[in-house]
Amino acid sequence: MSASSGTTGWTQLRQQARTLESQTESLFHTYSQFSTAANIPPKPTEEERETEGKIEELLEKRETTVTQLARLLDSEASLTSSALKQNNLSLLREKLSSHKRDLARLRSTLQQARDRANLLTNVRSDISEYRANNPEAAEAEYMLDERNRVDNSHSMTDSILSQAYAVNDSFVMQRETLASINRRITLAASKVPGINSIIGRISAKKRRDGIIMGSFIAFCFVVFWFFL
Repeated sequence: MSASSGTTGWTQLRQQARTLESQTESLFHTYSQFSTAANIPPKPTEEERETEGKIEELLEKRETTVTQLARLLDSEASLTSSALKQNNLSLLREKLSSHKRDLARLRSTLQQARDRANLLTNVRSDISEYRANNPEAAEAEYMLDERNRVDNSHSMTDSILSQAYAVNDSFVMQRETLASINRRITLAASKVPGINSIIGRISAKKRRDGIIMGSFIAFCFVVFWFFL
């Protein structure tokens, strides 16, 4: 076999191995979703079995490809080229081994998820059967659940009342703070010369304006009543 044909064969096989790797990773993504299904069936579905079979088939093809690459590498005489190809071959082998471990791990995860789902289904069936055969116990359980819900409602009400009391206390403190500030302002204003006189004039003007406005409204009411 010539060096050129050997290099071409190596390149094609390596590209084939990379393509098979990508296909395997894509199927792993699909296969892993079976274990997270909302209602996992007690037995593997047809789609799950097909996906698992395709992954196994791809792993076998990659194993064959890696073996062929190793044979090509053993037949080459170039040390420089062989060192680089040996590194590529090691990476392909490591990835293949990693994917084999991933397949075993996903199988175990799926089986555990299926066992849990079956266990929950059996427990629900046993509970339903027990309630059907023991109506008094079922009624007692229902009353207990109702009591728990009532207790939860009371706890929530107490929490809301506690928050309301805390807000009310905050308002009281704010009101006392504002009253204290108002007293300080009044005290400070009383110490300023002439400020009381100005405040008195303003108050007198307001009272005078109020009297005038009240008199005018009374006059308008009398005139309206007179001409009615």
